Amino acid sequence: MNRSASKGLVRASLALGSALVSIVLCTTVSTAAPGATSGVTGTASGARTGSELACPVVYFDLGETLVHTAADGAITYRAGAASYLRALHERHIDIGLITNVPPSWGRTDAERAARLKKEVDASWRGPAPFAWQDFGDRILTPRTEAERKPAPALWQRARAGSGGCRLVYQAETTEEVAVAASQGYVPYQVEQPHRPAFLPVGLVELLGHRPR
Repeated sequence: MNRSASKGLVRASLALGSALVSIVLCTTVSTAAPGATSGVTGTASGARTGSELACPVVYFDLGETLVHTAADGAITYRAGAASYLRALHERHIDIGLITNVPPSWGRTDAERAARLKKEVDASWRGPAPFAWQDFGDRILTPRTEAERKPAPALWQRARAGSGGCRLVYQAETTEEVAVAASQGYVPYQVEQPHRPAFLPVGLVELLGHRPR
């Protein structure tokens, strides 16, 4: 690991540690006073109505975070990813993708997302299809080569459309979680030894209830 990557890992780890400590410290308060406002613009920490957006929003990288591409090109879910996405869906937590694709795949995020879905589905080998429907229109892809990760543009665009919700970003690379942290996201590097493969759903839920 080079010095820059090492520093990025330290920064991301510190940010994650700080966020998780804050979550734990606020758990008792959130439980004792579920009707209190969360401090997140336009949201409350009590029970949601059907018209309210789920906060926070959890963004992911795609390749080698949620899905794996084998040597023969076959694409499948990574271990635990399908059940994790299902758990977020069951708790009405919005999810999204921040992923690199060729800008030539379309003029808009919707067009590029449609091409991405086509490419993934054509090589999919899992027993169940990828849960595209759970991501809605929250699939952010680069409009130009300059927007490709690790440039911060995609994280900034996702934040601009977040409606004030807290944002989480989960990926497999140290560099990406460090950039996400620098943009105000709660970062989580997946598939690390001695900790959960993904940020536990219970902790994600609490992020929507603790004050800023």
